[in-house]
Amino acid sequence: MFSSIRDEILSYLATVGQGQRVATKIDYEGPRIAIYTDRPDVFADRNRIARELVSMIKKRVVIRPDPSIRAPKEEAEAAVAEAFAGHQYSLRIDEELGEVIVTIKTKDVVVPIDEAVVAELENRLRWVVTVRRAPPMTSTTVEKVSRYIYGAGPERIEILRSIGERVFRDRLFQDSEVVITFLGGAMQVGRSCLLVKTKESTVLLDAGINAGATRIHDVFPRFDSYPDLIEELDAVVVTHSHMDHHGALPLLFKYGYRGPVYMTEPTLPLMIMEHLDYLNLIGKEGEFAPYSEHDVRTVAQYTVTLRYGVVTNITPDMRLTFYNAGHIIGSAIAHLHVDDGFHNVVYTGDFKYEETEMLSPAVTKFPRVETLILESTYGATPVPYTREESVRMLGERISQTVSEGGQVLIPVPAVGRAQEIMLVIRRLFEQKVIPEVPVFLDGLLIESTAIHMMFPEYMSGKLQAEMEQVGNVFLSDYFTLVRSPQQREEVLQSTEPAIILATSGMMEGGPVLAYFRRLCGDERNLLQFVSYQVEGTLGRKILKGMREVQVMNEEGKFEALTVRMRVDKVDGFSGHSSRQQLINYLKRVSTRPKNVVFIHGEPEAIQAMYPVARKVVPGASVYAPNNLDSLRLA
Repeated sequence: MFSSIRDEILSYLATVGQGQRVATKIDYEGPRIAIYTDRPDVFADRNRIARELVSMIKKRVVIRPDPSIRAPKEEAEAAVAEAFAGHQYSLRIDEELGEVIVTIKTKDVVVPIDEAVVAELENRLRWVVTVRRAPPMTSTTVEKVSRYIYGAGPERIEILRSIGERVFRDRLFQDSEVVITFLGGAMQVGRSCLLVKTKESTVLLDAGINAGATRIHDVFPRFDSYPDLIEELDAVVVTHSHMDHHGALPLLFKYGYRGPVYMTEPTLPLMIMEHLDYLNLIGKEGEFAPYSEHDVRTVAQYTVTLRYGVVTNITPDMRLTFYNAGHIIGSAIAHLHVDDGFHNVVYTGDFKYEETEMLSPAVTKFPRVETLILESTYGATPVPYTREESVRMLGERISQTVSEGGQVLIPVPAVGRAQEIMLVIRRLFEQKVIPEVPVFLDGLLIESTAIHMMFPEYMSGKLQAEMEQVGNVFLSDYFTLVRSPQQREEVLQSTEPAIILATSGMMEGGPVLAYFRRLCGDERNLLQFVSYQVEGTLGRKILKGMREVQVMNEEGKFEALTVRMRVDKVDGFSGHSSRQQLINYLKRVSTRPKNVVFIHGEPEAIQAMYPVARKVVPGASVYAPNNLDSLRLA
């Protein structure tokens, strides 16, 4: 395949160069084709040339400067210092790719750099100049991800080349078929993992774990049912940064997988954060870790990040496009286009079909959809309250608790619900719905929020516009960060009314347990759930009425506790679509699917959606598979 693509590129470049050589090298760069040129005029016009090439060959293209035309590094550093004077920034020069990366630390939503300044720098220096946003507060995760990826130097180039060799290899089979096997996430919430096979390709959609499982056999996807998976696997697609969708990913690399992993830009640092936190917790509890930090580092090196709407070849017969899923920041609906229109699969991952404080609703329009695979977490019963009613109810519960001298403990997943509830509480304060009391943020949600602030372009247009007017809402004076054990102890000793947001969201670990141990015995306090509680987790047990529980303390010993604090749940804040939203999504998705497949739901939820889909999408085949079932879709 690559030889024919190369011939097309050279033929086109011959017209650009009017018979003179334009390209010094044509190489793989992951799922893109990199063209290096020693012609300053071609480099200056590279965006137009790249667009025309993409239109012609239907492959992603990047044009880079040959080392012979680049200004010396020292000159580049001096020019950047002059152009970015007055800004706090860090600089990294990638000589392998001919790229100058300027990372600006700013609290603003918009990076305060004129595009014309960047263009002038590129034309003068003949380096690609990329401006990125650093989190406005320190993030150890972002620093580690940078070291993982860019610290490898030439090794990273070899990895990109090896990915390209997979993507652009010659096809062996010209006829097509599509078979999907469910290795996890069927008739359950957790360990989402779908194996998509054609005669040419093998791709995994997600590779998660089941947080509530008690048996090791139920924790991970059923990789054991495919003993040759590592050797055959071409690519992994991760839809978002929750462990039930990517928690098993390092295992694949531990056992030898060395292929690409595709995800959106925010998903990478958030995913790495969650894996490192998991390893830290496992180490503290003295348990066996199924993978190591080395495996996590390798995952980062083989990850290719994509923006929404970018069409990318991931195998010789598959193209991938991500669309906004509305679930958490960077969450994606994955659209697989198989073999030039032979079959199109849309996999929603977790999605929210409603505008929230932070995100726009999930996308419903796709070029083509033959098979729609969608989550059904809340498919069983309608959520009885609108989002506005849920906000009102949360305000009432907080106000009641605070007025009685109690404290409100809200367990939150670090990614998604934490930031959403922060924005809801901020708005309740501003509207004078609840009295102003301290809001303490503790746990991984602090690191997660720092990462969120790097990617405001993934938030809703409404929120971006608000932040352009009032500033970064996540840095509000309403919020106090608990960054040390000493600060946590001060909060624990206080008996004044307060709101505490702490991880983890299902009370399976993290600082939320320290607060729970202190608050659970006082009936004035409130344990307020705002997110889904997986079966088997402590959060689910308490929500179902268990009042005598055992919780591990700081010494690693289990402590018996009696729950006297009030327990409540408000469902309207979930990042998952409600039953009503699932039905509305089915009505509005276009084009109309021929197959509808329900996964990521407990049996009663999936069974409840099954007859609805038959009415809403008449003529479509509707499936409710079990794990290890296979569907031959085409």
